[in-house]
Amino acid sequence: MSTDILELLNSPEMTKVCAPMVRYSKLAFRTLVRRYNCDVCFTPMIVADSFVKAKEARDNEFSTNVGDKPLIVQFAAKNPDEFADAAELVAPYCNGVDLNCGCPQSWVMSDGYGARLLENPQLVKDLVLQVRNRIPAPFTVSVKIRLLNDVKKSVNFCRTMEQAGVSFLTVHARTPQMRKEPINMEGLKLIRDCVDVPLIANGNVRSLEDAEALHKESKCQGVMVASAMLKNPAIFSGAPVTPLSCVQDWLDISSAIPTKFLVMYQHLVFMLEKILPYEERLVFNVLKDSQSVYDFIESYYNLKPRARSDLDFIKPIDCDYYVKNFDKKRKSLDVLMDDPDTNESFFSGFFN
Repeated sequence: MSTDILELLNSPEMTKVCAPMVRYSKLAFRTLVRRYNCDVCFTPMIVADSFVKAKEARDNEFSTNVGDKPLIVQFAAKNPDEFADAAELVAPYCNGVDLNCGCPQSWVMSDGYGARLLENPQLVKDLVLQVRNRIPAPFTVSVKIRLLNDVKKSVNFCRTMEQAGVSFLTVHARTPQMRKEPINMEGLKLIRDCVDVPLIANGNVRSLEDAEALHKESKCQGVMVASAMLKNPAIFSGAPVTPLSCVQDWLDISSAIPTKFLVMYQHLVFMLEKILPYEERLVFNVLKDSQSVYDFIESYYNLKPRARSDLDFIKPIDCDYYVKNFDKKRKSLDVLMDDPDTNESFFSGFFN
């Protein structure tokens, strides 16, 4: 399979995409869904300024392996330089970056990120341009949005992104105020008719059949799935519920890739929701440690983590981010600011 995302999106087949999900679309889960016909994965949203400034943030927020392709790293950003700096840091390890302009969570919007950026298309244009000017294709820079109440404003927003050189757009066809309501199909189709860049449709997909229907009706090149993929990581394979082979794969992968207990466990809670009888779920959903979880799964399904033969393929790689380049650039600017003579000659060029 190609790792060129635009090549995938421009093929006749539906491109199947795993959504960015806070805490959940991390490396272990991405490794799992790629085994079940997922074409492209997004990381969880990462705050760009923290990622650029702090090694701890980089170590905690991003990991990958040699099989983790095609991969889009999603950032929350409101400063063009920080977004581009973050993009340059991850560029050796992914196929593109995405700007989150759709998250409706209050803390995200109050900090000026996510859906708040829909109110400032010129800033988003600058964010896209900065990355596009620094990193050439086939590396992609994309934007994920929600619809505005006035869909015409959403169309204008998308046209502005297209003019900035955005590679593709993902449209969650609900407004920031909507949660589980039906998507606005007509608004999605209007955007599809008004821009030329590839679109990924997002919202209200619960099965492979739903994804195929959305792909056909919207004429978008890709379909993104979020919560339904947590409940069934094999959704793109056509499985109606999580197959036991997927549970086995998760036990293997989450044992081989460092995964916090609560993340490993919560994924299993999601996966077993439709296949574990109610009384057993009451027991499973209050377990407190890894051994209790493994004992339950072995007792009920006769499954347990296995040693993997492809460990070298799935284990995380070391990422060398070359952060000193950014530190040097900022120190050079600080010197210019502190030197009155150099300051005057340098900055006069911006105003003439």
